[in-house]
Amino acid sequence: MRTSLVLTVIGNDRPGLVSALSDTIAAFEGNWTETRMATLAGKFAGILLVTAPQARSEALIAALHKLESRGLQVVVERSAEAVSAAPARVLVLELIGQDRPGIVRDISRVLAERGINIEEMESVCLSGSFSGEALFKAQARLDVPREIATAELRTVLEALANELMVDISLDEAGPDDD
Repeated sequence: MRTSLVLTVIGNDRPGLVSALSDTIAAFEGNWTETRMATLAGKFAGILLVTAPQARSEALIAALHKLESRGLQVVVERSAEAVSAAPARVLVLELIGQDRPGIVRDISRVLAERGINIEEMESVCLSGSFSGEALFKAQARLDVPREIATAELRTVLEALANELMVDISLDEAGPDDD
């Protein structure tokens, strides 16, 4: 029997952090199955899904916590495979506009009010090519309940986009978006 562990990791970015993680996981017969990692403001941050033999999972967790002595904080949560009651549709939301506080708050509130889950999100601030002003750009994969019409959601998001003065697009996820 295998146990699924979700890890969040953070530390000052430097060479060898991923190697330290992977060596520790492998030492306990763990399997590194999924990852999202990035360097942000000089910090290395990531989330990982690891499976390990149930009999070795406690020792693996203890070893992962010992990585703190090497400057890497690790939080471990046990996970059970979730089974969704009603499969959702996957839509991709893209947004770009002049950066200002509150964009993510306003978009996420509208989505949460409709029971839409943000499965994955990436964002970045960039310099506008002509104006040099800060632009906020985001892309998110959304799990949308089947009872919510895409056209209805698009209308709500377009109204919010007008208020925020940003451009928003909403499209069905393609096969390459998985």
